[in-house]
Amino acid sequence: MNSLQTILDKYPNAGRDALIPLLQEVQEQEGFISREAIAVVGKHLNLPASKIYGVATFYNQFRFAPLGKYHIQVCRGTACHVKNSIKVLDALKRELKIDAGQTSRDGLFSLEVVACLGACGLAPVITVNGEFYAAMTPEKVKKIINTCRREVKENATVK
Repeated sequence: MNSLQTILDKYPNAGRDALIPLLQEVQEQEGFISREAIAVVGKHLNLPASKIYGVATFYNQFRFAPLGKYHIQVCRGTACHVKNSIKVLDALKRELKIDAGQTSRDGLFSLEVVACLGACGLAPVITVNGEFYAAMTPEKVKKIINTCRREVKENATVK
């Protein structure tokens, strides 16, 4: 929690108006906002943890679990929506056995729905760790997930 204290030190005598920037820095540093971080930030700002959590859950930019080794973003913007990105999202949920905003139990995959990835001409599109995959279908989803799983197994046997 040393890094958390370093962040808090940047906000001496901070009030409620520092909450969002503080949470953004915590997430940037830690990768997500833990229960412990919520409690510590609340104590620093003299706000109840329930208030901190309430604000953080209001904004979809904040995560409460670490990202998986493979962070998958599904675009649900207009072009992707029209081209059936909902079927791609459903296939990912089925294949990974998680909902959007969750990380798989093994820590390999996290799934996020985003409003737009800015690649409308490639619709429907997803990213895996920032790499774009165009013209997605449920069949392509299975191939990508299997490739990721195979990559993990191969790397595990190499060590």
